[in-house]
Amino acid sequence: MLPRRLVTASLSLLALAFPLPAMSAADVDAGTSRIEEAQPSRKVMVMLDLSANHYRAGSGYGGAYGDAMGQKIRLKMARRLARKHRLKLVENWPMERIGVDCIIMEIRDGRSVEDVLAMLAAAPGVAWSQPLNEFSVQGTGNLTYNDKLYGAQAVSSRWKLARLHRLTTGRGVKIAIVDSRIDTAHPDLAGQINLTSDFIDEKTGRAEKHGTGVAGIIAARPNNAVGIAGIAPDATVLGLRACWERSDGRETVCDSLSLAKALVHALEARADVINLSLTGPSDRLLETLVSQAIGRGATVVAAAVPEIESPTFPTNVPGVIPVADERLSAQSSRVYIAPGQRVLTTEPEGKWNIVTGSSYAAAHVTGLVALLRQLAERNGSLQFSASSFGHYGTIDACEAVARVSPASSRSCQ
Repeated sequence: MLPRRLVTASLSLLALAFPLPAMSAADVDAGTSRIEEAQPSRKVMVMLDLSANHYRAGSGYGGAYGDAMGQKIRLKMARRLARKHRLKLVENWPMERIGVDCIIMEIRDGRSVEDVLAMLAAAPGVAWSQPLNEFSVQGTGNLTYNDKLYGAQAVSSRWKLARLHRLTTGRGVKIAIVDSRIDTAHPDLAGQINLTSDFIDEKTGRAEKHGTGVAGIIAARPNNAVGIAGIAPDATVLGLRACWERSDGRETVCDSLSLAKALVHALEARADVINLSLTGPSDRLLETLVSQAIGRGATVVAAAVPEIESPTFPTNVPGVIPVADERLSAQSSRVYIAPGQRVLTTEPEGKWNIVTGSSYAAAHVTGLVALLRQLAERNGSLQFSASSFGHYGTIDACEAVARVSPASSRSCQ
């Protein structure tokens, strides 16, 4: 398992701008994760004829009524109209240049706007009535999420994640995370992990850091006003515990048997993507299982070790997508580069933290694969492959989208 390295100084600085409170799942309203649809306006505009004294020369009209008497008459008329037609008087504004007094009224019952407008238009003294319409500008601002730490995520700008999610969120794609125990009660992960299985003889209910961190990068719930946004938040996620933390909590390890059990489960569950943020010696059993998964059409994403030139398991298996963090970005290596240096993610006990390592770079790519597989399936005739990432090196998410779905590429720019 790749080492996890906290960047304490950077975290202290980040905490000043982005406080990281320890929260429980009860602190978060799950309903806030979905943007409510805009409701049509129930307000109407009634244009009353202005009296002639609003037009007298030199009156110095500055937006108020021309005289107290005219004001009282029009307000009395507006109130009478509101009472007669069961409306609420909201506000009014005289428009001298076109000779009307604009009255805003609100419909408080189930009548349609059209029916109310027809009745108002026939009332004495009404020049015309119309809906209070809504307009939108024909330009796109910065699409973003309200998650407290979203702006500090590398993928928020580098991969334009919020824009990417307008095209694909990983829905319908099944991801198997083979790792340590995930904190499924974390406020950013509650409801995001569809199934958990434990393949370790020593059972414990305690959530573990590495698995929770990997899961947060892949599947954290976006737009819930806390924490971060996951790469593939709508994917079906299986948390398969095949690794465990040592007693000191500093090292996370796995063995051949636990990994084999988890891989068999992923195969039987027909996982579309398998995340293996781990590394170790060549292992015939595990290599056979990974090859079988790839042969059945699954995409296997694994962490590469920057310090070791020759491939180790699982990156030594043909067809596995090898991913390293930015430490290899300037080198000519047969790996893909993704965010993995000082990235934000979830931590047990409702916390968030900064982590570093190829484990987390692989998690980013696992999420991106889920997004691309959803796009490929939507296109029907296309099948996702690693060629969507282009040549080895730093991954450009928008370019990958363009290769899988050319029609969607502009929406990601």
